[in-house]
Amino acid sequence: MRKQAATHRVAVLALPSTVAFDLTIATHVFGHDGQGRYALTICALESGAVATTTAGLGLTLEAGLDALADADTVVVPGFARGRAPVQALAALALAYLRGARIASICTGAFALAQAGLLDGRRATTHWLHADALAREHPQVTVDANALYIDEGQVLTSAGLAAGLDLCLYLVGRDHGQSAAIHRARRMVTPLHRAGGQAQFIPSSAAVEAVELADVTAWATANLHLPITVGDLARRGTQSTRSLHRAFQARFGLSPRAWLVQQRLRAACTLLEDGDLSIDEVARRTGLGTATNLRTHFRRAFAATPTAYRRAFTPGHPDR
Repeated sequence: MRKQAATHRVAVLALPSTVAFDLTIATHVFGHDGQGRYALTICALESGAVATTTAGLGLTLEAGLDALADADTVVVPGFARGRAPVQALAALALAYLRGARIASICTGAFALAQAGLLDGRRATTHWLHADALAREHPQVTVDANALYIDEGQVLTSAGLAAGLDLCLYLVGRDHGQSAAIHRARRMVTPLHRAGGQAQFIPSSAAVEAVELADVTAWATANLHLPITVGDLARRGTQSTRSLHRAFQARFGLSPRAWLVQQRLRAACTLLEDGDLSIDEVARRTGLGTATNLRTHFRRAFAATPTAYRRAFTPGHPDR
């Protein structure tokens, strides 16, 4: 039998004026695992009361910075922007140097940057604060569109709900895609959200005036066809350049990438029907061949269509 993996220790660091929503995302994903795969500790600079950015809500925590000394992963939720306490920055740097994985949610990226952990790396944060992060830390390559960025030992995510995307991604990285999918279903949330932050950033009136509903509705109803970007542009009676700008503003994706994403979503649904072959699924979703389906599926989900089917086909012997 396979040896039981060691429990992964996760420390969630609540800096002064922590964002309660960010903190509870991490604590729920890793603290309600139910499989014994994670051991969670919520800590602060020292034990005692911690203020949050939510009016009327405070925390009382038992653990201090010592919790970072043996954590396998340290998660830093967002906090009221400003200089993080020097002792917290030192503890983060020491945890990194001994090999711990460091992840941030929202403005938690500022603490990672202040600790020097983002130097020479790509990083993201809430789009409202992305310019400030880039301005204050020019040695960091800030991507204001990404929902989360994996730089190996250091990971960052955008605001609020993007922290959930990141935490589920970490579960998948630690225990495989099936574990992440199972956790997402228990939390009633999609495993992968479409696009990036661009879809949430207020856009200009000109872009908002572009009507995409008819285009996307027609495309999703005809995924079996060999649809091109030109077909989408003609359907929307606009140039391909205008269509590209509209898709980037609405979904944070190019029309071609959005179309592949819709084909993969449809493929996931069809794969749950155990009677269809992989070739038939590829044909019905417009991906052409089983080889092409496998290529796109692995690129998007780090899993094969067969592995997905095993996980989500009721009664499958390997489910």
